Amino acid sequence: MTTLSNHVPDPRLITAYAERRDGPLHRVNPWTKLGVVGTLVLAVTVVDALAVLAGLYAATLAVYGIAGLPYRRLILWYSLPMLFIVSVAGPLAFLEPGTPVLGALATPVGEVSITWQGAALFVELTCRSLTVVTFALTASMTTKYNDIAYLLGRVFPAPIDQVALLTYRFTFVMLETLEDLVKSSLARGANLSEFWLNRQLYARILGMTMLTAIERSERLVTSMEARGYDGDITVYGDVHRPPAHETAVVVLMFGMVVGYALVITYEVTPI
Repeated sequence: MTTLSNHVPDPRLITAYAERRDGPLHRVNPWTKLGVVGTLVLAVTVVDALAVLAGLYAATLAVYGIAGLPYRRLILWYSLPMLFIVSVAGPLAFLEPGTPVLGALATPVGEVSITWQGAALFVELTCRSLTVVTFALTASMTTKYNDIAYLLGRVFPAPIDQVALLTYRFTFVMLETLEDLVKSSLARGANLSEFWLNRQLYARILGMTMLTAIERSERLVTSMEARGYDGDITVYGDVHRPPAHETAVVVLMFGMVVGYALVITYEVTPI
């Protein structure tokens, strides 16, 4: 299986890991994984201690390894979230007041420096983001396609569930189209290594992808209406309720996060 880019998560590769492998997390109920994702999102939102955030991230990395998933692929896939983190948290690191790390740098607009508090803020935001990204990838790489489609249909209300299902299924088609366009450009001698020098070629590829998406979506709508589509995509399959011990684990994790938020973050004193 080829991937469009080693730095972009490929849904086909993610699905292949979910369908063809059988690690410890593959046997965990999908509802349990969804509950853990929600608990982690809540945890990284309310926790403000760097040590606790680092511990959450380390635990998530450990779970990723226990699932038998490749760390090398994960590091490459960190490119997109790290780009977001640097663009958002990078300026905050310079704006945070505190003790400079290496002194101040004189600029035409004044002195600029990275403080220890700014560096700590950058690390905190990195741990928050990568914790959720890592476990989301872990859950998607250990959950089969039919189970994900079933969860999308059950979690989201109509018509958002229909949009999510169509987007999820149509993503595979558009990736193949984009990959074919890239291969045809490379076969004609194009060089995609430099983005700015080849920006016109990138723009043409993006334009062709959008036109192809519009054309295929119109054909998809026509074919669905011809088959009697009435606004509801039937998802065949069923995800049973999680067993008692998995439910207890999720409830315990949620209770710990809520307790931490009340006692540590908001300093609520029990009566």
